[in-house]
Amino acid sequence: MISAFIADTEKSLLLLRVKELEEHHATFRDSVVCAFNQLLDLKDISTGVHSTRLAEWALRVARKLDIPEKCLYQVEVAALLHDVGKIGVPDAILKKTSALTAEERAIINRHPEYSWSILRLFSGLEEASLYALHHHESVDGSGYPAGLKGHDIPLASRIVSVIDAYDAMVSNRCYRKGLPHEEAIRRLLASSGSQFDSGVVQTFIPIAEQEAAEVFAAAGTSTAAAL
Repeated sequence: MISAFIADTEKSLLLLRVKELEEHHATFRDSVVCAFNQLLDLKDISTGVHSTRLAEWALRVARKLDIPEKCLYQVEVAALLHDVGKIGVPDAILKKTSALTAEERAIINRHPEYSWSILRLFSGLEEASLYALHHHESVDGSGYPAGLKGHDIPLASRIVSVIDAYDAMVSNRCYRKGLPHEEAIRRLLASSGSQFDSGVVQTFIPIAEQEAAEVFAAAGTSTAAAL
C-alpha cells in the first residue's frame, strides 16, 4: 500500500513537472514571437502594424474556412511573422522609392526563405515556418520560392497571400500611395484563380468590407482615394 502510494505520488509530481515545463516552453515561444514582431516594428513600423492586422484577419478567415481550432496558433504566427525575413533585406532595397532592379527584386524575393530559416529554428513553430515560406506562391504555379500550385500550397499560406496583398495594396508605401478599397478588391477578384485562391478571396472580402473604414482611418488615407 505504501509503495503504491509513493509510486502514485512520484507519478503525480512528474506529471506536474512536465506540465510546468510545457507551460514554460509555451510562454518562451510566445515571448519569441512578440520579440520578432517588435523587431519588425524597429525595422519598419508599417511592417509591424501590417503584420498585427494580418494576424487578426488570418484567424477570422481560417475559422470561416473551418481550420481546426488546434491549428489556429500556427496560422496566427505565420500571418504575424510572415515578413520577419525582411530583417535580412537591406534598407536601401526595402525602402527604395524608385523601381527595383532585377537583382534587387531577386534579393527581396528571398525574404520568405529568410522567414522560414528563422522560424524553423524554434520548437513548436515548424508549421508556421512552412506557411511563411509559401505565402508568395500563386495557385497557378507562377509564385515563389517553390512554384507550388493549387492545393499543394498550404491553406494557411493561401490565406496569408490574400490578406497580405490586400493590406499591401491599400497601405501607403515610400514608393507609392495606397489604393482605394474598391480598387484593391477589384484586383483581388481579377487575380482570383490565378494568383489567389478563389475561396479565400471570397471569404476575405466581407471582412475587408467590414473593416475598410477602420483600416484607412488608421493609415490616414481615404477609402475613396484617387487612383
